[in-house]
Amino acid sequence: MPRTEKAELSVARLADICLSFLAENPEELLGFMQYAGLDPATLRASVGSPALERGLIDYVAANESLLLALCANSGLTPEDFMRVWHRINPAG
Repeated sequence: MPRTEKAELSVARLADICLSFLAENPEELLGFMQYAGLDPATLRASVGSPALERGLIDYVAANESLLLALCANSGLTPEDFMRVWHRINPAG
């Protein structure tokens, strides 16, 4: 019997989508770096870390226009995105 459920989006995969989207939008990337207190070297050194992954997802989740643009660009629904966000922020 074929499986009809979508595979659950991982935190790491969503963070990669966020970082890729921000990298394509330099002003947004700069905004994230300022928000997170990162310079280019620390950003590069942090890629793949759980803290950066959570930070990227939190940053996008907090900005509705950015969230909607990222979802439209990547083929995700805002609900899929927020499902992952709720997984890493269970208290909301």
